[in-house]
Amino acid sequence: MKPIKAQISGVGKYAPEKVLSNLDLEKMVDTNDEWISSRTGIKRRHIAADNETTSTMAAEAGRKAIENAGLKPEDIEMVIVASLSPDMMFPASACLVQDILKLPKAGTVDVSAACSGFVYAFSMAAGYIAMGLHKNVLVIGSEVMSRFVDWKDRNTCVLFGDGAGAVVLSAVDQNSPSEVIDFILGGDGSGGDQLSLPAGGSKMPATHETVDQGMHYLKMAGNNVFKFAVRTMTDITVEILNRNNLTADKVKLVVPHQANFRINDAVRERLGMTEAQMFNNIFEYGNTSGATIPLGLAEAVEQNLLKRGDYVIFVSFGGGFTWGVSLIKW
Repeated sequence: MKPIKAQISGVGKYAPEKVLSNLDLEKMVDTNDEWISSRTGIKRRHIAADNETTSTMAAEAGRKAIENAGLKPEDIEMVIVASLSPDMMFPASACLVQDILKLPKAGTVDVSAACSGFVYAFSMAAGYIAMGLHKNVLVIGSEVMSRFVDWKDRNTCVLFGDGAGAVVLSAVDQNSPSEVIDFILGGDGSGGDQLSLPAGGSKMPATHETVDQGMHYLKMAGNNVFKFAVRTMTDITVEILNRNNLTADKVKLVVPHQANFRINDAVRERLGMTEAQMFNNIFEYGNTSGATIPLGLAEAVEQNLLKRGDYVIFVSFGGGFTWGVSLIKW
């Protein structure tokens, strides 16, 4: 039996109303707009309100994706939420989303692969469909990064923002020009200390000491992560193109993880792609971790950048280290 084809049938996004600009940050830490913009490309980022969480934002993006797909809540058979900032250790954020959206037939699971989480979750959903287990899977990347950064550390607090993006993957006829074609996932645990959130798990539960020492804030070795990201994102994109007999000029759009504009531009140059082929929205949102790719895809669709049959690539790297790339035909 041939694997069942999966295609993206709907997209959705959500960003909090509150915006924190670089000029706002100048009043909070020793930094300035020129320094942030020139090194990262970021101008603004959205910050969750006190009553907003990873699951509430995920639900809003998910609701829009289901509506965009022309489906009903009862059509969704699985919810996968990719996040490194879940509402709590358990229940899974996917369970909370299932309850908010009232999805009566949906199984629920969270994926933790840091900024690569969405690509991992997307690949899992495509696998469920290919095996005939599900017909419609809701995949969401959602993050409240603002609650895990040290707002006194100018090297990290300027980078991150909050937001959510979602897609519905659906089973389609073998004759459909749209499909998920291929994906590559990888990891290297030896780089785990380069980008991590040290405390809060079973190894280092919350204590007065961990709080006092700032161990519940994100820690990052910026230069090492930058070099790793450029090399890895380039290599896996080349690999997925080669094994599908494609050249870079055949790709309509790359929707990369939005960690740093300079990372994405370096990858673009190494791949020999044009600026129009590399989608960037980091200027508006900053790094929303697992949400960057689905949020970016939803914006690309809003801007009518894709037509049926276009080749699209999602590519990401994240703490762990993790990495992933997906090739689809829109």
